Formats: sequence, structure tokens, C-alpha cells
Amino acid sequence: MTNLPATNLPAAREPVRRRRGPVVYLVIANLGMWIAMSPLLLSGFRRGSAREETSTLAEVCIAAAMFAPALAAIFVTRLVEPGGRVRDALALQWPRPWGRGVRACLMGLAVPAGLTAAALVIGTAAGAYPLGELHWGTLGGWAGGMLVQIVVSLPLFFGEELGWQGYLFPRLARVGGGTHLLRAYLLTGCAFALWHLPTLLMGGQYPGRPWYVSVPAMLVSCTLILPVFTWLRLRSGSVLPAVLAHAFVSSASVGMVREFADPTATLDPLHMGLTGWPGWIASGALGTFLALTGRLRTPPHAPTSGSVPTGQPVAKGA
Repeated sequence: MTNLPATNLPAAREPVRRRRGPVVYLVIANLGMWIAMSPLLLSGFRRGSAREETSTLAEVCIAAAMFAPALAAIFVTRLVEPGGRVRDALALQWPRPWGRGVRACLMGLAVPAGLTAAALVIGTAAGAYPLGELHWGTLGGWAGGMLVQIVVSLPLFFGEELGWQGYLFPRLARVGGGTHLLRAYLLTGCAFALWHLPTLLMGGQYPGRPWYVSVPAMLVSCTLILPVFTWLRLRSGSVLPAVLAHAFVSSASVGMVREFADPTATLDPLHMGLTGWPGWIASGALGTFLALTGRLRTPPHAPTSGSVPTGQPVAKGA
């Protein structure tokens, strides 16, 4: 029997490592989420209203949970799929040149702001969103406060997006030589949504709703917003714009729903903002446009490290 040359063994093991990496990542990321949320779960915590303030314990648990995807991604890129620097493997870099990076970061804020505004308009037109009286004089101060909140919370959202956009989506998109993009989007969106399962069981994103309503709603929300985050990541070659977009969606977007609503009205996230059906329409429309215009394709010769080379077009119209 002819023995394979020793130099062929690492290449033969490479497909196995590339398949094992996402599995290990998902196990660690989800385990970290459940461990971080265990104090709230064991205490029987349940969120009862969308206007309810977050307790100190809940803030600490949420912050710890948000670092789990990044820790999982770093572990996998260092020990399961070693090769190259972690910064390059997870696209943890400033988009080049400098001006392009600034524009990409502004897009990371402007796009989710536009989507949220569109969702509020759709909800208001349909009678689902209780639009209140607008106080334009105080709007600037509110927006400034929200911007500060986004900047302060950026480390937490790096904790999430280094995992989802920095590691998981690029790996799934390149299995099979860069094919099966739709599968990569769907799998990443589902994994992203189900990672939130502990908070969904406690009414986190959809207070007052049972799990069999909130879990499918979260699956739809994450699957539809994921192409927007991915587009921002691909067009810049960096996770930073996706981090900014995620921070806006999870803080300022929720704040917009509260700020512009009638202060006496009950807020139902299933019918308002980006987590409700008006947001699904807005996000789905943008995602469809991005797909039809070729902006959601990965580079044809992207390196296996997971980084997207900066300074070169990665998709039509990027």
C-alpha cells in the first residue's frame, strides 16, 4: 500500500478543522451565554414590560454574556484553526484608507437609523405604533445622549460581532469553495437568534410573550437584519461598521421607539421597531435590494483566515 507523503497530511486535515471550528465556536458561545444568564434564570426573573428599566444584576449578566461570542471566536482561531493573527482572522481592523473608514462607520449608524425610521412610519401608517407628540427642541439632546451610550457600549458589541461577523459567517460562507451563501446567511441568522434563547425565555426582547411566540419572532428578526450587518462588514473589510450597526439596533433603535411613542401607550415590540413586523418589512426590503444588486457576495478569492482584504472591491457597488 502506498503511503501518502507527510506533506499532504495537514492539507487532508484542513477540511475537518474548518468544519469542526464552527461547531466548537457555537458550543462555547452558547455555553457562555447560559452561564452568564444563570443568576437571572435561577432567580426567576421575567421582564414584564417594554418600558421596564434594566436592573443592575441584569445589566451585569447581559454584559458578561455579550463577550461569549468573542471569546469563543478567539479560542477557535487560536487553538482549533490556528494560523495568522487573530486581528486579521476576525477582521478586527480599521477600514482603509482613513476616509473610507469614517464613511463606513457613518453608514453603520445611518443605515439602522433609516431602517428604524421606516419601521416607525410603517407602524404608524398601519395603526400599530402609537406615535406621540414630537418635541423637536429636545430631540438634539436625546440624540447626543444616545450617541454617547452607543460609544460607551461598543466593547460589548465587539464581544458579539467578533463572533458572528468576524468568525462564523465568513467560515460558513467559505465552506465548499465560497458557495452556499444563502445557507450561510440562514445558519448564521438562526445561530444568532437561538443564542438569545435564555433572554427570550425571560421575556427580554418580547416581554409578555410566551417562548413559542418570541423565539420564532427573534429568528425572523435576526435572519432579516443579518444581511445588513454582513453588507457593512463586507464593503469595509472590517467588523467595526457592523459593531456600530448592532449597537444602534440594540440601543438607539429601541430608544427611538420609546422616544417617539405616546408616553401613556403600551409598547409591544412584536408590532413596533426593528424587532416587530414593521421592521421586518423594512429590513427585508433592504436585504432584498442588497441581494439583487450583488452586494451580499463574498470575495471570490477570499483568504481562509476569515479576513476580507481592504482596499479592493468585495461586491458589486461596494
